[in-house]
Amino acid sequence: MFFAALIFSGWNWFWPAMALVGLTLLFLIWSYRGAVGGVRWICLVLKILGVGALAFCLLEPLWSGQRARPGSNLFAIIADNSQGMQIKDPGEKRSRGELLRESLISQHAAWQDSLEQNFEVRRYFFDARLQATKDFGELAFDGRASAIGSTLRTVGERYRGRPLAGVLLFTDGNATDIRNDLDLSGLPPVYPVVVGSTQPIKDIAIQQARVTQTAFEDAPVSVQGDVNATGYGGESVTGQLLDASGKKVAEQTLRPRKEQDTLAFRFQLRPEKSGISFYRLRLRAKQELGSPDTLDKTQEATLANNSTVLAVDRGRGPYRILYVSGRPNWEFKFLNRAVQEDEQIQLVGLIRVAKREPKFNFLGRAGETSNPLFRGFGNQAPEEVERYDQPVLVRLNTRDELELLGGFPRTAEELYAYHAIIVDDLEAEFFTPDQATLVQKFVSERGGGFLMLGGMESFQQGKYQRTPIGDMLPVYLDRPEEAAAPGPLHLNLTREGWLQSWARLRDNEADEKTRLQGMAPFQVLNKVREVKPGASVIATTRLATRRREPLARIGAVPVIECLPSSLRSASYRGSESR
Repeated sequence: MFFAALIFSGWNWFWPAMALVGLTLLFLIWSYRGAVGGVRWICLVLKILGVGALAFCLLEPLWSGQRARPGSNLFAIIADNSQGMQIKDPGEKRSRGELLRESLISQHAAWQDSLEQNFEVRRYFFDARLQATKDFGELAFDGRASAIGSTLRTVGERYRGRPLAGVLLFTDGNATDIRNDLDLSGLPPVYPVVVGSTQPIKDIAIQQARVTQTAFEDAPVSVQGDVNATGYGGESVTGQLLDASGKKVAEQTLRPRKEQDTLAFRFQLRPEKSGISFYRLRLRAKQELGSPDTLDKTQEATLANNSTVLAVDRGRGPYRILYVSGRPNWEFKFLNRAVQEDEQIQLVGLIRVAKREPKFNFLGRAGETSNPLFRGFGNQAPEEVERYDQPVLVRLNTRDELELLGGFPRTAEELYAYHAIIVDDLEAEFFTPDQATLVQKFVSERGGGFLMLGGMESFQQGKYQRTPIGDMLPVYLDRPEEAAAPGPLHLNLTREGWLQSWARLRDNEADEKTRLQGMAPFQVLNKVREVKPGASVIATTRLATRRREPLARIGAVPVIECLPSSLRSASYRGSESR
């Protein structure tokens, strides 16, 4: 690239000029022949130079160059406004942002005036996006990202086809949107000015904070924070959990084992009120707990990553659960006993004591249309007496005498009054096509829970294949391969099962393994062909063939396949059933 060039516009005089110079040289040499003395030789040289200059002028030389016309070309100044500029480097009393602000706003920053003499200067600052500014007075260094890559691309697109001479970029270089090399194609020259030091810094940073909770208001809430401690090897780091008023709820102190270590802080709390509550997780070095949250009172590079706000949503109960069973069994008894003292759960039972049967006149007395099982229960109205072609259902723990009077709900208004449905040993033919579709919508649209317990009339044995209820189960109900009766089976939790709090009933792994070993064995196994994509195997059991069979699965719909009475009675005791 050439910024200047020498142009001759009188090339037609070239040969006459050469002839003139040649004749003049011959005449001068002839006239100065035999000349002695230095002065005469100097005069000869000067005359030759003069003739050469006259010949050069005959060619009409023109010097053409390029320079910036004041105010005609653009130049962009971009400053980083992210929270990373709040870092204080070792040995510095001020943060990177304060040093940058002084460079851009201070009265000594006369370099911008010099730049404006040749360019039309445009000023911007950026964090997650690019924003225009007049004098950088809006720099607060509170942005949650440092999108250097997208900022430069935005500048390139905004000034495409316009005379942008260059970009002056002030940043600490910690980009949050660049994984590989930065693509500068299509951009003018970028002049980075890196603010900050590359020396190791001391910092306590929250990498991730998560809340584990259940829908039950009296169950404890678990809070875990993964903290990266740099430069604090051998020193104690304290984590505090504060409520919305600033009151300390829990505190834990850990010591990093090396200069850069990840610490896991775990807290358990019980919110004092239902609904949504906010808590703040705050980390500081133990010796700085009483110090104000300012950079001049700490050894850390920044305090912007030392705290985070967590939300805990404790829904308001009570939660109503509809239990539908195909025959009287022990399950409802122990379930009801486990939750009867819990004010947040209302277990409503709909238990069938007799299947529907075809109506035959000879089964009843003359003129009798009701089921003989209801004979002798008083003078009921005709609409309150079960017919021959209807199953005999018993309602338990209902809200009033009208709840479930017509059997399983037939409308969304009735079914959506519950939060979950438990189906226990009940065949698919019990539900009408409309009721089965309603149950599917209850899960997919209403967001309700659905639990199917195993038994002689559950899963494939209950003919749920190719039904709306069977389609939403996390297992394929195709007929599995035939196998002999498995005999006694024992439950084993998988790795995923150990991570699920609802699958464990003890506080630690050793006690849970002891409980599993002491459980009564399974006697019935509902075999399925395969687990659907996205489902997780929570527990397995080993058959006599030494092949592991999935025993409990959870996917879009929780499913427990086989629970004998002995297991259920042990699992449903006390509040651990949750």
